[in-house]
Amino acid sequence: MDLPDLSHLAVPGTFIALRVTPKAARNAIVLRDGQIRVSVTAAPEGGKANASVQKLLAKALGLPKTRLVLERGQSGRDKLFRVC
Repeated sequence: MDLPDLSHLAVPGTFIALRVTPKAARNAIVLRDGQIRVSVTAAPEGGKANASVQKLLAKALGLPKTRLVLERGQSGRDKLFRVC
């Protein structure tokens, strides 16, 4: 799986806005029109999709997933993560 290098965003205090597509065919991160779009295979039930997004985003940032906090969008497709 090829992920874009988002390490330039891995600065504490940075907010990362993204749009999520759950139940996708594969896990992927795509940069389109200046927006980060994340596709995950997990279903949006019980926080599974959010956990998958956090893990995938952390991998692209080169950070441990514990350094990402979901600030907004717990139950929506538009999410805002904060780097700790």
